[in-house]
Amino acid sequence: MKRLKYISWFILIFLILGCQKAEKTGSHREVYNEGVKQEEKKTGLTKKNDLMEEMKGLTLESIQKEGKMKEVTPGTVQITPERQQLIGVKFGIVEMRPLEKVIRTVGRVDYDERKVVTVSPKIGGWIEDLYVDFTGRFVKKGEPLLTIYSPELVSTQEEYLIALRARKDLIKSPFPEVAESGNSLAESAKRRLKLWDISDDQIKAIEESGQAQKTLTLYSPFTGFVLEKMAYKGMNVMPGMALFKIADLSVVWLYADIYEYELPFIRVGQQAAIQLSYLQGETFTGKAIYIYPSLDPNTRTAKVRFEFPNPHGKLKPEMYANVEIKVHLGRRLVVPEGAIIDTGLRQMAIVDKGNGYFEPREVMVGAKVDDYYEIIKGLKAGERVVTSANFLIDSESKFKEAVGAPGHAH
Repeated sequence: MKRLKYISWFILIFLILGCQKAEKTGSHREVYNEGVKQEEKKTGLTKKNDLMEEMKGLTLESIQKEGKMKEVTPGTVQITPERQQLIGVKFGIVEMRPLEKVIRTVGRVDYDERKVVTVSPKIGGWIEDLYVDFTGRFVKKGEPLLTIYSPELVSTQEEYLIALRARKDLIKSPFPEVAESGNSLAESAKRRLKLWDISDDQIKAIEESGQAQKTLTLYSPFTGFVLEKMAYKGMNVMPGMALFKIADLSVVWLYADIYEYELPFIRVGQQAAIQLSYLQGETFTGKAIYIYPSLDPNTRTAKVRFEFPNPHGKLKPEMYANVEIKVHLGRRLVVPEGAIIDTGLRQMAIVDKGNGYFEPREVMVGAKVDDYYEIIKGLKAGERVVTSANFLIDSESKFKEAVGAPGHAH
């Protein structure tokens, strides 16, 4: 019994010592774990502090310079190179180019109204001789057209001759008033002859011959063609009656119709070149001299009058000619035609921002010349734009939203 009792005490002591050791070991483990946590916390704070110190040295500008951040404009879309190739995206460059707009139209040759004259007598009588007797005849300046017998003209010539003879007698008078009256009578009769278009040479011939001329000769005022002939031999004429209509074709006019949207490019003095169908390869050069103030409501065109030298008479009234007007616009900022999207309310272009980013941008366009649009506002020289913009918009729904034109039209 005693032996069994000793063994029991021994086991109890062993268990008590084991529990104390386990308790001590557990306490050490908790202390260790707590130390680890404190160390981790301390390390985290250190890293956080280090990160804060690092951020203090970085500004927005330094981040952008180092390429760590990229600003993206609202509406910008990113498209992978593979997707671009699949869509078939094409590009063009915004650049400065010399622009020359060419306006082509059709014109009609006509007479220069300033060089059309009507020949009519200032006295009444009868046509005695008719030298120019058919319409269309070419006459030179000073060439006789017809002669008119006028009793009134004959009597005035006789009065002039009498005044001349009287002046010779009266000039010998010792009285100055009498001598002066002779001069007055002669000058009055001479003035009446000149008012009837009697030339100085004709008056001199009358003075030298001492005989009155039976008829008055009418001469062509300048070189040209007879457009109308209303004179016939033996016809009685009255003062102011139109007998001939003559046109000088050394200079002709041409009327051309210019569309409303092209009118801003036309100026008085603008050069124009024309070609005729019956003179292939020959070009005539003239200039604009008048722009009509109103438009034709049916064709929405305005007439422009051009003046063309015609020394050889090749340009004939009522001919039709092909007109070409070149307008030099100077160097302008332009983009290819395909880069502009017209939504109906505004014009847009899609700018390549690099790295697959595309930005829709509103632009203001000017003149369209050949395959280019002038850019007034919205783009800068050197920027790259998409020239197949319609295909890109159709394939990217985000672009449709950015452009804001579900029914856009190019």
